[in-house]
Amino acid sequence: MDFTLNDTQRAIQGVVRDFARREIIPKAAGYDQREEFPWEIIQGAASLGLLGILVPDGYGGAGMDYVSYVAILEELGRADASVALTVEAHNSLAVNHILLFGTEEQRRRYLPALARGEMLSAWALTEPGSGSDAAAMRTTAVRQDDAYVLSGTKNFITSGSIAGVYVVLALSDPTRGSHGISAFILEKGAPGFSVGRREKKLGVRASDTAQLILDHVRLPAENLLGEMHHGFLDALQVLDGGRIGIAALAVGLARAALEESIAYSKQRVQFGQPISAFQAIQFKLADMATAIDAARLLTYRAALLADQGKPFTKEASMAKVYSAEAAVAAAIQAIQIHGGYGYTVEYPVERYLRDAKLCEIGEGTSEIQRLIIAREIVGREYV
Repeated sequence: MDFTLNDTQRAIQGVVRDFARREIIPKAAGYDQREEFPWEIIQGAASLGLLGILVPDGYGGAGMDYVSYVAILEELGRADASVALTVEAHNSLAVNHILLFGTEEQRRRYLPALARGEMLSAWALTEPGSGSDAAAMRTTAVRQDDAYVLSGTKNFITSGSIAGVYVVLALSDPTRGSHGISAFILEKGAPGFSVGRREKKLGVRASDTAQLILDHVRLPAENLLGEMHHGFLDALQVLDGGRIGIAALAVGLARAALEESIAYSKQRVQFGQPISAFQAIQFKLADMATAIDAARLLTYRAALLADQGKPFTKEASMAKVYSAEAAVAAAIQAIQIHGGYGYTVEYPVERYLRDAKLCEIGEGTSEIQRLIIAREIVGREYV
């Protein structure tokens, strides 16, 4: 496999890198400390086509491939995980769900506005008692005449309080477990729909995370997304693509930790010389760089398989689990290299650690990724 970016992909990467350096990095710490959603930055990202990365131009999107998507998310993750997560969740989850499984009418109704960034999207799967065990969800969808009535609560929904369009997973046949789950498109303002609490979080504080409340929300039958009772199986396919996105975000975060550590180690003098001259520091930097390269290669492999239309479930989970854990490890070492300064908000490495931890949890925990990988290599009947 050749993971060299072509001229178009390098140009895209360069544009996003310049945007990140100019518009995101100088403002990231402030948004994090204020726990404020960075609307100005997201609008700038929209102007570059970054809210419709995977959407074909026929639906108003940029029509890029997954390799370009990975390159973009790495640059955004290097600059700020909150911005990267907002862009990733919008593109990978609700938008991609509509693109993959929506009717032609649904695609033309929703994708152009979402791709242009006129509104954000949110994907609602997780519930108070249903995380890794998605089949344990309690939200129901009951058919009544020409409509479905949705009732339940969703938790930890990225962009939950600010989105304009939601994809909601609900039990359409509780007797069938995960094979009785369907997906629905819901627009903000629907009667009975409201936003609950906004979460206060350890990290990615500038990303909006909220609870959604559905109190007998009545949706037209045409808002069913995909086949009836097929929502969970469709969601697994959506999550495969999302895991590539989280892996790329994590690679960017890890790279930020390494680059900040290299810069600091060259200017921090102890015992009469920069600490970068000490083998103990050099070994830390070497280990970080090696893990980041491995994570990036795993991520590009999964992206290339997706672009080729080949199966990539195992590869996406490998990329996600390895990149997430590499990002956490890199952030921890970055703090150690910075010493006492690394434990303060004066330097960004403490934020990198807080942000990186989410990569081991969101869109499937590291434990779930290992379960998926094991099932793929030894067979579901043995795991």
